[in-house]
Amino acid sequence: MTYHLITFGCQMNHSDAERMETILQGLGLQATDKREDADLIIITTCSVRQSAEDRVYGLAQQLNRLKVKNLRLLIGVTGCMAGRDLDGKIRKRLSFVDLFFPAKDMVLLPKMIAEKWPDLKLNFSCNDDYLLAKPQYHTKHKAFVTIQTGCNKFCSYCVVPYARGRETNRLAADILSEIKNLAADGCLEVTLLGQAVNTYRAADPESFSAANPYKDHFAALLWEIDKIPGIKRIHYTAPYPNHMTDEVIDALALPSQVNFLHLPVQSGDNEILRRMNRRYTREEYLDIIKKIKARVPNIALGTDIIVGFSGETEEQFEQTMSLFREVDFDISYHARYSSRSGTLATKIFPDDVSREEKERRWKAVQDLMVETTLRKNQKFLDQIVSVLVDRCEKGICWGNTREMKLASFPGTSDLVGKIVEMKVERPDVWVLFGQKVGK
Repeated sequence: MTYHLITFGCQMNHSDAERMETILQGLGLQATDKREDADLIIITTCSVRQSAEDRVYGLAQQLNRLKVKNLRLLIGVTGCMAGRDLDGKIRKRLSFVDLFFPAKDMVLLPKMIAEKWPDLKLNFSCNDDYLLAKPQYHTKHKAFVTIQTGCNKFCSYCVVPYARGRETNRLAADILSEIKNLAADGCLEVTLLGQAVNTYRAADPESFSAANPYKDHFAALLWEIDKIPGIKRIHYTAPYPNHMTDEVIDALALPSQVNFLHLPVQSGDNEILRRMNRRYTREEYLDIIKKIKARVPNIALGTDIIVGFSGETEEQFEQTMSLFREVDFDISYHARYSSRSGTLATKIFPDDVSREEKERRWKAVQDLMVETTLRKNQKFLDQIVSVLVDRCEKGICWGNTREMKLASFPGTSDLVGKIVEMKVERPDVWVLFGQKVGK
């Protein structure tokens, strides 16, 4: 029997899918790259925007047609769509799928599949906590490590607290054990995942070393990971501005910490931030950025921005543009506001910015980002940067620098999974092109 996984959305969804593979392979199923050859197809879904959900509805219908050739085929839907379906409306639209479950219930997959395939003898049991399942990492030299699920912030536009539940933190001992095993297997870079990752609080602080200088649990966790032999790079996403404490900011200078921080702002206007329930002001966000730059002056900064939120005026949008210029972000992931059913914003604020105006504002941010990124990348000209090589195709290697900027140089496939030095010869908007230096 074979399975095929389709994953949309954030890194946490991909990490969830890696854990789901462990469960499926424990049942004796084998992975296949071809969905038409699969006996089980599971879609891990994203609910961040309506367009993401619409894509799943269409895809599920297409997959259902494969049952004509394979009567045994099971189709499953998990992730945020299943997690946030409190009133059953999503399940009703997907009534033809065989398995419909939130991510945390993947531990029930053996039972669910056994009920659908009663003629097969499936003997596999899971822990009650799906995070205890060891992921089937697809890349040896880098890995996503979930340290937290759910969220307590309840931003007015966001479905995550409804889709994934309230914030739950993994034991520090479990996290450190997972990363030590990764390092022993050759992993060089770990990315810590959480909805508001720097709110992490360990239920077992005694797992931290007596020599650990930090009281903030997230900073303490970073310090512990930094001390694990073999781990060369630590990255995390996505932190919440209010929880960038002095200790977390200090930890940005740890030797293994990448020289990049992604700190979502969403808007540069105080009234819009209040409507979004973001719990900080423009001024407070800028003060945090100032502290970060004081600790790590050359750090690269990224952010998330939503344009066209309910009631956003042109003047309020310009506040976001001016904040972008003041912070001087290296990159922004910006989105047009999409009303999501069940959220507070949808209940109390009209979605009154036109699609055309949202598109115009999105393009304005995009143009500003391209201009800023190209300018900022020029400082790398003739500089030596370290690149963790991810792939090599037709004699060209690709990977990320410590600033999480894509880099490319002529090389061979034996460099994949290694950190090499590269001299930048041509800094473009999205890629630093150069030549490998040294051995």
